[in-house]
Amino acid sequence: MDDQQTTTGTLKELVRTFSTERNWEQFHHPKDLGLALVCEVGEVLEHFRYRNNDEIQAFLADPAKKRELAHEFADCLWLLLRLADVCQIDLASSLQEKVELAALKYPIDQVYGRADKYTTYQTSRSESESPAE
Repeated sequence: MDDQQTTTGTLKELVRTFSTERNWEQFHHPKDLGLALVCEVGEVLEHFRYRNNDEIQAFLADPAKKRELAHEFADCLWLLLRLADVCQIDLASSLQEKVELAALKYPIDQVYGRADKYTTYQTSRSESESPAE
């Protein structure tokens, strides 16, 4: 399996089958899966806490440490896939819709190279469109 050839549907089926074979579906309620996902994201962030960007790059250069981080990412993905499956959410179409909405909130000509929140651009646009007094 690799990212280029594996669909989200295939990944959902993988974790669904694993869970079903162990009779774990009884424990996979949205709240519990969501809480587990938050915990796993915290474990990802543990690898970055108190490190600057150079230290993080050095960390990622170590194959064993990078593998540990990859496993934490996999835990997060696993839980996100299960949560989406249980909630009957199509991740691919949801992501596509979200990117389209984000493109409206973050027009390239206003945000290129900037990390401001979209409300900064809405405020600027609103003020510039207001009639002069």
